[in-house]
Amino acid sequence: MKRTPIIALILIVACFACAYMISGSQVHAKEILRYTGSNQVYHAYDKEVIAEFTKATGIEIDVNTASSGAAVYRLMNGYADIASTARELYRRHEDYGFSQIAFCKDPLAVITKSGCGVDSLTESQLQDIFSGEISNWKEVGGADLPILVIVPGTETAANKNFRRQVMKHTEIDYDFMTYDSTMAIEAIKYFPCGAISFIAQGAVEHEAGIVTIKINGLSPHDPAYGYSQIFYYVTKGKPEGDIKAFIDFSLSEKGKRILRKNGMIPLSK
Repeated sequence: MKRTPIIALILIVACFACAYMISGSQVHAKEILRYTGSNQVYHAYDKEVIAEFTKATGIEIDVNTASSGAAVYRLMNGYADIASTARELYRRHEDYGFSQIAFCKDPLAVITKSGCGVDSLTESQLQDIFSGEISNWKEVGGADLPILVIVPGTETAANKNFRRQVMKHTEIDYDFMTYDSTMAIEAIKYFPCGAISFIAQGAVEHEAGIVTIKINGLSPHDPAYGYSQIFYYVTKGKPEGDIKAFIDFSLSEKGKRILRKNGMIPLSK
């Protein structure tokens, strides 16, 4: 006779406990935004701005980096909420409802180490180096060192932009190809002083031991410098919620200060 109310009481307590645990887990659940980005964009800018955004909002970001093309592919297939790229979307992507926001201009820097003895090249010399016509630094006034040509992978935006802007689609004759664009930085550090490559200026702005070469007498920081990349955010449809919050934060004055600090030029007003 007395067991029924006791059992009922236990069941009621258990229900309240479950409800509390569920509501508690919802209260403490963290918001997560899935970001997939170009290696160049991430290392030049987004790595820093993502940390600042999470600190300011409490919204955590799950980061995945790849080439620009792979980043857009992940977004298209539902593996990400937002992508960053170092090249413009194809028209077919826009036809399927994807939109892009250009947020900065970043010089495409030619990089080496100081031991090569050269800090400036003409565009013609640069083309000859990357096409294999020039193979020793002494041919352009530097040390008697063989030139080791390192290039980011053919599917990276860095490679595509360099071939289009610098090489005018002339074939590149390289010694070593990196899987992703930013691995070129580590390759320059690792290989002897004769190595040369190219990468987003923002990714090497504060890299010790890396030298950027002037082209036609202009450094990547000069407004008239001839080679650059546009960085974009890409979303499926119009940005909303946490996606919009992240983009707004990136385009804010705080984001612009990070861009300028890393040698990049903000495009948003």
